[in-house]
Amino acid sequence: MSENTFPVYTADAIVNFYRTEVLTGQEAKHFTKNDLTPAPKPETVQTLYMRVLHLLYRFRPECHSMVPMLENIQHPAYHEGATAIMSVYMRMRQFLPMCLVYDFSLNDLLAPKKQKTLTVLSAIMNFLHFRQQRRAVILEKQAKFRADMDRLQAYTKGNLEAERKIEMLTTIPPEQQAEADELAAALSELQTNTMHEYQEVNAKNDSLAEWKTKIAEKTQKLAQVKVDVSNLKEDIGKLKSQIVESPEELKSQMEKMRENVKNIKNSIKETDERGVELQSMVQSVTHTDTEIQQMYNLLQDLESSMNKTKQRQEEHQELTAQYEKKQKELKNLCIEEGQLKRALGMKLDKESKQNIRRQKRREIKEQHVQDVLGQCNQIHQKREDMVDKIQEISGESQQLKAKIQSLRDVCSKETKKAQALFDTLSTSLEELHRRIEMHVVDLKLDVTKMSVNF
Repeated sequence: MSENTFPVYTADAIVNFYRTEVLTGQEAKHFTKNDLTPAPKPETVQTLYMRVLHLLYRFRPECHSMVPMLENIQHPAYHEGATAIMSVYMRMRQFLPMCLVYDFSLNDLLAPKKQKTLTVLSAIMNFLHFRQQRRAVILEKQAKFRADMDRLQAYTKGNLEAERKIEMLTTIPPEQQAEADELAAALSELQTNTMHEYQEVNAKNDSLAEWKTKIAEKTQKLAQVKVDVSNLKEDIGKLKSQIVESPEELKSQMEKMRENVKNIKNSIKETDERGVELQSMVQSVTHTDTEIQQMYNLLQDLESSMNKTKQRQEEHQELTAQYEKKQKELKNLCIEEGQLKRALGMKLDKESKQNIRRQKRREIKEQHVQDVLGQCNQIHQKREDMVDKIQEISGESQQLKAKIQSLRDVCSKETKKAQALFDTLSTSLEELHRRIEMHVVDLKLDVTKMSVNF
């Protein structure tokens, strides 16, 4: 006992603890330090152990004095005092190894000693402290798990509402379908008209190039004619100075020269008129160029709007793909939760069957069943409160629709945390069920031993 891993408390601390945490009513009032020191009283020690067993295993003190009904005992009156002590002894022998006490004997019940009783009570006190801490931790984890489940439900509702909105945005209503068809037809007509105008403009540009080449050729011819006229005038001046001709020949030459000048003037007028016509054609071509430029700008705007719509469609497809992935993950999580709930249901069914058998054998446990039913009613009330809270949360979720994109990442993180918490809870529950099964097996073995001994 000198190498224990728990502290040995004083008698005052032990008395205060057991009066507040274990004993109730008149027993707590009458329990004092004199019951433990200098010589512990066997009756008080036995009642303490019975109350501890009742607190931990719900094993009532009246059940210690019961004799098995299947055993045929000739004189049951002789076993009234021994059965209670032996029952407490056997159950304390099973319980105290969890408190790191391995040398509990029958004398510790019949003739307890001060130091030994203080060590045993301090070990039980340490175990009860540890039990309270672990219960608080498990209750916190259960509360977190319930909160995470509520958040999951709220997030699923938000996702469903987002799906509905996306469907409403993507699908064109029948009222606007006619307008969309008209716009598409107008776009196709605009494209065909622009193609025809481009072809006409190209043809006009070709004709303008031909006319420009013709004008250039005629301007060259006019320049040559002017040069020839100037040369002729010079030659005429030289000839007049050198040769004295007859007046008739001069008149004929002058008439020829006048006719040539008239022809040249007529050709110049024709070229001017032709140039004016070409200038009007050029102005019309520039006007058509401006109109074509405006149409081209409109087409560019339409192309940019079409590109934007394509980008939005691609973003919508990506969002739908992400939403489908998350929906699959949520479905998988729901399936896993259903499987775990089924497993828990099977375990609870087994426990209920065992409880029913025990109820048939022991009619005294009806009060315990009533307590369990009261707890179930409290749980139903809590569920109704949770339903009200869920309705309030659904009302608040309408305000959080704008934050769906940011909350999806939070949802994934919270689901991972919830899965980890659920795994830890499942492992802890499995360990508790294993311990309960081991204790049940040990109790059955002890009952068989007691029945053989008696």
